[in-house]
Amino acid sequence: MSAPERDGDRPLRVVVADDQALVRTGFTMILAADGIEVVAEAGDGAEAIEAVRRTRPDVVLMDIRMPTMDGLEATRRILADHPDPPRILILTTFDLDRYVYAALRAGASGFLLKDLTADRLVAAVRMARAGDALLAPSVTRRLVERFAKQPDGDTLHRDLSGLTPRELDILRLIARGLSNLELARHLQISETTVKTHVTRIFAKLGIRDRTQAIIVAYETGLITPGGPAA
Repeated sequence: MSAPERDGDRPLRVVVADDQALVRTGFTMILAADGIEVVAEAGDGAEAIEAVRRTRPDVVLMDIRMPTMDGLEATRRILADHPDPPRILILTTFDLDRYVYAALRAGASGFLLKDLTADRLVAAVRMARAGDALLAPSVTRRLVERFAKQPDGDTLHRDLSGLTPRELDILRLIARGLSNLELARHLQISETTVKTHVTRIFAKLGIRDRTQAIIVAYETGLITPGGPAA
């Protein structure tokens, strides 16, 4: 088993929430074998909330469909109740599930299909802790295009009027799936300048990451479903 992976002096800490004990055990073994510390397991959303409160993890692997309280409600409560909440990765067997979209809209950092490989699981947890994009642009676009602008009255309702023309351009490109490096090359500016713009965009919109940025771009009409990819 590898030594625990650390962020400075603190190991990377994960809570695994799933109503199937075998799934929890399997994920725990995979992460532990790669030096990632699983600090708690939870069998439903209520247990996940308590585990997060007790252990203050960096990342939560959250099943979406659990008894007592589902992963969507648990995600909402965790993100609302903590000033510096963990990154939440949704676990699902359905890659275009409305509940997954609702969780991403609420602030989850991405979603993973339960049949993913061990390497992908480890990489996703590390990327989540680092705040990097987790979803392939094609998957994100497909999910958002299916559920954005549907008449359920539940959107992020972000006002884009406070963004500068350059920030709007960058938001469009983020929604097309471009990384910071690709943005820098496309706009012919430094990657450091891109990061500054992205940070300001997120702050102005009150969003946490690229996943929510993509949702905002579609739900406000900045990007239209079926539009061309970058």
